[in-house]
This record gives sequence, structure tokens and C-alpha cells, in this order.
Amino acid sequence: MVTDSQERFRQEKPVSRRSAKETGLTVMATLAILALTACGPRTAALRFDVTEASIAEIQAAILSGTTTCREVVQGYLDRIEAYDGPTGLHAISMVNPRALQTADSLDQVLARTPGRGSRRALPSPLFCAPILVKDNFDTWDLPTTGGSVALAESIPAEDAFMVRRIREAGAIVLAKTNMAEWAFSPRQSVSSTVGTTANAYALDRTPAGSSGGTASGVAASLGVAGLGSDTGNSIRGPSSHLALVGIRSTLGLTSRSGVIPLAFDRDVAGPMARTVEDVARIFSVVAGTDPRDPYTQDADIYRAPDYTVFLQADALQGKRLGVLAPFVEPADTDPEILALFRDALTDLRAMGAEVVDGIDIPGRAELMQAGLFCRRFRYDMAQYLSSLTRPGAPSLRDVVDVLETGAFGPDAEAGLRNALTSPADVHPADDTPSCPDFATHPGRQALLSAVVATMDAEALDALLFPTWRYPPAPLATANADYRGDNSQGLVPAAGLPALTIPMGFTGEGLPAGLQWVGRPWTDGELLGMGYAFEQRTERRAPPPRFPPLAPHDGLEPSR
Repeated sequence: MVTDSQERFRQEKPVSRRSAKETGLTVMATLAILALTACGPRTAALRFDVTEASIAEIQAAILSGTTTCREVVQGYLDRIEAYDGPTGLHAISMVNPRALQTADSLDQVLARTPGRGSRRALPSPLFCAPILVKDNFDTWDLPTTGGSVALAESIPAEDAFMVRRIREAGAIVLAKTNMAEWAFSPRQSVSSTVGTTANAYALDRTPAGSSGGTASGVAASLGVAGLGSDTGNSIRGPSSHLALVGIRSTLGLTSRSGVIPLAFDRDVAGPMARTVEDVARIFSVVAGTDPRDPYTQDADIYRAPDYTVFLQADALQGKRLGVLAPFVEPADTDPEILALFRDALTDLRAMGAEVVDGIDIPGRAELMQAGLFCRRFRYDMAQYLSSLTRPGAPSLRDVVDVLETGAFGPDAEAGLRNALTSPADVHPADDTPSCPDFATHPGRQALLSAVVATMDAEALDALLFPTWRYPPAPLATANADYRGDNSQGLVPAAGLPALTIPMGFTGEGLPAGLQWVGRPWTDGELLGMGYAFEQRTERRAPPPRFPPLAPHDGLEPSR
């Protein structure tokens, strides 16, 4: 439902847009430039350095009077302006022109809240958390393009479920982030709206796909945290390539409504951040039942009210962890990544965990070949496009029609042509061959049962493997050198929860991630174990190319 305030904003703040086919990149670039120049007056001096700041640190500084929400948001806007375009990072597709206005409103709310100076005085759990949102999440006040010029002018009527939840919890949608067009590519994040996103740790390397804009933006401290989506790889892969924490929830614990789909029976949306704590804070807000997402009908039964309660320094003590051998074959793993993984196993043992080598799922290879992937992108997109009912919404109703209009980039053509082989108006369960949804899919349920049975038989709390067996590939050969992606296989097909944590850097300073996989609904336990590992090892370091900005007016940052 469109609120009165949203309708007033549309009437008072019209966005001048021309045809996406004609202007494409110009529309997106203009929106970003206008946003940066129309955000209101700058503060005289920034007293708080947002670089590498956590949500808790931002909130503590605001409560202590060290800074204001406006100053925090301005700090991120300054970093976007200084770093995103000038360096060639291109993580940001558009900045929210109302970000500072929202920050002012939050400052006013806090001023009226009793008990200032106490953490209990916070009006909301994500109070003044400036979040970067992947450009496939619906936002009522910004275009949602899916990385395609075909939707460059599409402003949905309301927020995606997750976006609404974080705004209600006090977060600020600071900007939308670039992504692989239609989320097709796990290799790189190239859109027809913005172009190519680079890796913040090495600007000639890929951030992976499709949530590469969120990953590079968060890594470079262009926002405190971000939202991404993961159909096969797209939260965990970019998080691994950018030294971030990223979680793919148990399928059904988090909602996908209002997120442009790739394959609805596999899509998962969720947070990406520099710390486990920030991921847990956001996860606590976004997990739960959504009437518009049938997969979440029982989510509240399994949802923890607060996922930060799992974050204990001794959470690994006594845990039994299995190394998934086929995902760590020495002959098919970069030697530096393998060394980092073995170092991580040594650390885990030192923290009181028992590590069991040589784990595999009996019949895994055969189960993985049992027709587990549905041809449903065209159908799912038809459902999404039919939801765009706001006056002036794009007329596109069948995504493959863009092949005729030319409103697509070269990276997306193969995926669009592949979609021609499936119908737009037939649910995959009714197609030939039939491909039922996850809960009734015999092949996927058999795989899930086999994984759980193996974990039960070995008394395992989690499975472990490198998130990616090779360092980030060069941008110039991102497609040709695509290899080592461990996220695509087991986890999405079985609907399992998975978490990636930074496990260190190669000699060239390229990040690598450690992936943890649990039984269904053990998302909190994974966060706890990941937190214990993170706190003990401190394997993350910020990208050197994006240091703190020089403070305004000669004032030193307080942090």
C-alpha cells in the first residue's frame, strides 16, 4: 500500500526521466549526481570517521553526542562521492536523495527520546544504520532495475519486505548498488545500467556476482552494511571476494517478496557486512514470516527473536565440524587458498572444536544430477512484472521481449535466450517436464535428507569448505577464468543455511572466505560459530585503496 507521505513525495519530488532505451546509463548517472548534489547543506565538520565503523559504534557515537545521524550519513555520502566513480569502483547505482532528510528526522526523534546517553535510549534496533541495497530490492522512493536498462525508470509502489523491515527498524536506505544484470552471473557484476563493478581490494579484479556492488560498497565503507540476494552464489561469493560476512538463510526463514527473482525456488535475500555482529543485528530484523512469500509461512516458529544472543566467544568449544572433502580437493584448489583453509582448521582446533576430515554425502554426485534446477526465470519474472501496477510502470510483461527492443547488455543475452525455452505463463510444476517447488521436489528433498543424515551420523554441527577455491579473477578474464565457486552446488539445492567468514588474504592481498553449512534452521548456531572464529582470528582487513577521508576544517575524526 502506498502511504500518504509516499504519494506526497512523488508529487513534490518528480523525477525527470526519459526512455530507458534511449538514455540507459545517463538516467542512472544523472540520478546519482543529482542525489549527491541535492542532499542538503553539508555539516561544517565531520567529527566521526565512518570508515570501518560498525552499527554499534555509530549508535554509541550518536548517543554520546560525539556525532549526529546527519553527520554519519554525510560521512558516507562523502566517501561515495570521493571514491565510487573516481576510482572506477562503480559499486553504487544511485544515491537516495532523501538520505539526509531521513537522518534529520531520526535526529529529531532521538532528541525527543528520554534517557539520551544510554544504549536503552535507542528508539529502534537499526537506528541510523546507512544501508546499501542491491538494485533488485523494491524501493518505493528509488528505481529498482535489476541491473537492466529495461527497468531503469521502474519505481515500485512499495518496498520489498526486507527493505520495509529495516526502515521500520530505523535504518536508512543510503543507496542502491550495482549488480549482474538480472542476477545472471556469479562471475562478475556487470549491468546495462551502470557497467562493471570492480573489487575494492584490487580494482582490476572481479567482486564476483551478482551482489558485487553491495560487496565492494560495504568493503570500501560506502555504507555500514548491505543487502544482497543469493540464488546460487550471489551473497556468499561476493562476500568471500571482499572479506565480508554474508549469510544465506535456511530457505523459508527470510522473505523474497519484492525482490526481482532469478529462480524463486532457490532465491534467498539477506545481509552482508564487515562483522558477524552487524549481520546478526540485521538478520534479527529481516527474518520471519511474510504473508506474501509462501515459503516463509512457518518462519516465525523457527526464528530467534534476537540473533545476537548466539554471539559468544566460546561458541566453538566442543563443536564437531566436518570438512566436505570434494569441495577441498588439493588438485583443484589454489595453493594459497588451501593454505589459508588449513590455517583456519588449525585455529578451529585451538578454539576447542573437533575437525573431522574427509566428509562426503553418500550418493551426492548422483543426487546433484537429479533434475534439481527448474526452468523458471521467465515465469517468475512474469509474476514480478505483473506486480508493477503503479501508474507509469514499465509496460514490459515478458522479460524475453527485451531481446527485441535491445534493452540488455551483452552479459545478459545468453540468459535471456535460454529463457525462451520455458513458458512465461506456466508454473514449473505444471510444465513438461514437471519441476515442483522445493518442499515437494523429490530430488531436492532427497538431497536434503542425505545431508542431514550424514551430519547426524557423524554428529556434525557444521560442514566446512573454502567459499571459493581460487582468488578473485581478473576483470578482463572474469568469465574465462571462472573456477572454484563452491557455493553453487550443495547449499541452494538442499535449501540449507550457509555463512561465509573472512579467512585471510593471499600474498597479493586478495580475500578468501571460509564457508559454514548447517542443518535447516540452525542459522543462529552458524552465526555463533562464525563469530567465535572471527573474534579469535581477526582475519579481515580493510581495502588499502579506500582510507579515511581527510577531516573537514582540520578537525580530526574522533575514532
